[in-house]
Amino acid sequence: MTAIIRSAVVIILAVAAAGCATITEDPTDRIAVSFSDGSVGSCHFSNKRGGWDCEMPGTVSVRKSDDVLKYDCQTKDGRKATGSFESRIGAKIVASAVFIDFGITDAITDKHREYPGSFVIPILPRQGESSSVPSASSSESGDNDLYMRLEKLDDLRKRGILTDEEFEAEKKKLLERN
Repeated sequence: MTAIIRSAVVIILAVAAAGCATITEDPTDRIAVSFSDGSVGSCHFSNKRGGWDCEMPGTVSVRKSDDVLKYDCQTKDGRKATGSFESRIGAKIVASAVFIDFGITDAITDKHREYPGSFVIPILPRQGESSSVPSASSSESGDNDLYMRLEKLDDLRKRGILTDEEFEAEKKKLLERN
């Protein structure tokens, strides 16, 4: 009987401790957002917990979630950007583990996720402006330079600034010129 009482006390204390951590953890994240070229406009952000609108540049408060935060943005001059970014596990994961063990909804464990404090939305340049994509007509030569430019293109693709099609087109231009 003593073992049962001891187990019950341990469970009650674990739930209470996890509950206190959850109560003190803010369920929202404030994210400073801007366009990569400094443009003004607006964005709609969404995850499974809701949707939020924000004037750009600005700050948006979003509900924490274990899924990606999607964005759908437009500058004042009509350029559009869509994409998403991940949340990450915050410092108070121990409470989440307790709640998962007891099968309590993921809405509570989402409070232990974090989106970045600031995020720059990649936006294509205005027509007539130069892109941040490395130029295929650069006069620099050599395998090292080509490798570095290909690496930068790949980085832009991984960050969502270039689509796979844009990446392949720019890569083809670089390889043809070298």
